[in-house]
Amino acid sequence: MVLSLPHMGNMKITFSLLTLFSLLFINMPSFAEVRLPAGFTLKKFATVPDARSLAPVPKLGLIFVGTRGDSLYAVTQKGHTILLTDTLNVPNGIAWKDGYLYVAEQHRLIRFKVGDALPAKWPKPEILFTDFPNKRWHGWRYAAFGPHGALYVSVGSPCNICKINNFEGTILRFDPTTWVPTIFARGIRNSVGITFDPRNGDMIFTDNGADNMGDDIPSDEINRAATAGLHFGFPYFGGGSARTTEFKDAPLPENRAPLYGFQAHVAPLGLHFYRANRFPEHYRHGVFVAQHGSWNRTTPVGYQISFLMMDQHGKVLREEPFLTGWLEKDGNIIARPVDIAPWTNGRLLISDDAGDSLYILDYQE
Repeated sequence: MVLSLPHMGNMKITFSLLTLFSLLFINMPSFAEVRLPAGFTLKKFATVPDARSLAPVPKLGLIFVGTRGDSLYAVTQKGHTILLTDTLNVPNGIAWKDGYLYVAEQHRLIRFKVGDALPAKWPKPEILFTDFPNKRWHGWRYAAFGPHGALYVSVGSPCNICKINNFEGTILRFDPTTWVPTIFARGIRNSVGITFDPRNGDMIFTDNGADNMGDDIPSDEINRAATAGLHFGFPYFGGGSARTTEFKDAPLPENRAPLYGFQAHVAPLGLHFYRANRFPEHYRHGVFVAQHGSWNRTTPVGYQISFLMMDQHGKVLREEPFLTGWLEKDGNIIARPVDIAPWTNGRLLISDDAGDSLYILDYQE
């Protein structure tokens, strides 16, 4: 069921039976076995179909949510979900800056002028760039603004393991005055998470390793790109140090090893350096990572939020399970986390595309 509100013009606040049910229990988790460190709570905040990348704008009291379908949403402070448009092409990558919502679709980069309040009628997009590889395989972009104002967009490799061309298997950096891209990093299989180390501005990004190489290889990755022009090994490596059969005899380009290798197939996506003061001091010394979970491993893994503890130089000291319980002992999947983003009062937002949900992570002593 979809309700159109007159003051929203062509936008719609969406309600389904699931939404109506969740509104009755909006402050209750939709699962019973979630495990968190002492003092932390997780509450369902909103129902958002195929909830993927997040762009929160506290000034507007809104959270913009991208998807892998055709729809773009906004969620209000009260947890109401607004369908902004359903005419896009995989609007997974979204980012907010100076009154504009930027959307990296499968084939192009666009932006919508929003201003200081959600407009009564959702505007038409301004087209900035139209030359992304228009291929569905790994066609869900991730977008993030860097500390110096450039917009970075990931472009996945359109395959499991293959030769990649042009912009494929890269992270692009867009000049915010011309919107002309340059290749910032290459040799990347499928990155769906980009952030920046608050200590030095280095780009930190996740990358998903190749499939069908084994249950325990290759590693999924988190990488550090302190400068432009680095190569991160794909397709010569499926992930970590595991060489691919298809390119095992090919000469290797100079390449950069991962900052950290996750267990194979956990599928790390969005990540966030916690900068606020609400959580314990421990969590200001590392990065939270959403592990979307495996799809073709004999024993499923992932489906959790992990925390990578780092030293003062950004070296990963250890991985700590933080939020677990979304993968039950019988293999039943409760949720698949996608993105992590900061929200008001030092809380964090977590999206879940399997449960069509947006959660708030909080802490109280």
